[in-house]
Amino acid sequence: VSEGVISTERIIKMMNVVNDNLVIEAKGISSIEQFIIARRLMYWQVYLHKTSVACEQMLIKTLLRAKELAQKGVELFCSPALKYFLCNNISKSSFLSEESCLEHFVELDDSVVWCALKVWSSHSDKILSRLSSDIINRRIFKVEITDKQVSEETITSLQKRITTAMDITLDEANYFFAIHPIEKNMYDEKDDSIDIIYKDGTIKNIAEASDMLNISLLSKKIRKNYLCYLRLQNK
Repeated sequence: VSEGVISTERIIKMMNVVNDNLVIEAKGISSIEQFIIARRLMYWQVYLHKTSVACEQMLIKTLLRAKELAQKGVELFCSPALKYFLCNNISKSSFLSEESCLEHFVELDDSVVWCALKVWSSHSDKILSRLSSDIINRRIFKVEITDKQVSEETITSLQKRITTAMDITLDEANYFFAIHPIEKNMYDEKDDSIDIIYKDGTIKNIAEASDMLNISLLSKKIRKNYLCYLRLQNK
């Protein structure tokens, strides 16, 4: 998006180091202000766009179904690296203690997953095949975005409709919808501290130094709930 175009070269030129901390020269404040605003727009218009979120949730559900089948002994086409993660329960501690986990992880890329999806699209398991073929053919989940928490009545109604449409159980219907809460703010001083240095050596945080950006608006978290679900013909 055009709002994401900022003067990155100027920002880099304005960088300096004071007491082992990265700071920006005062004359670069306007570029930093544009960067923060562009960052917010890019998150909501690109990274957290409902199409991106829907595809991500579909892929998660597909891999979870594949993992469930693999651990039940169902034969699935996939690379050795992907098979390693489907057939084993890998935890965070495993990455820290087992070198083989990292070795298998670095062998994963989009081509490995894409190839598996193409083969799984014709698998005998209707859930795995439907999810895989929908990703391949860009039939992504429908997405509804709300500021409120999704009600239990909505979830129950959706489960029943998917169960009827797909002729599957209520538990299996969970593979065809997801509730993904997202919370994001424009700027968090604790995590993203940006300090401005003036010619006299004074250092101020961008929230204090900027005349354009309001600290209350900068730190305000925006929470949205993404309800992603299978597109039904009668909806």
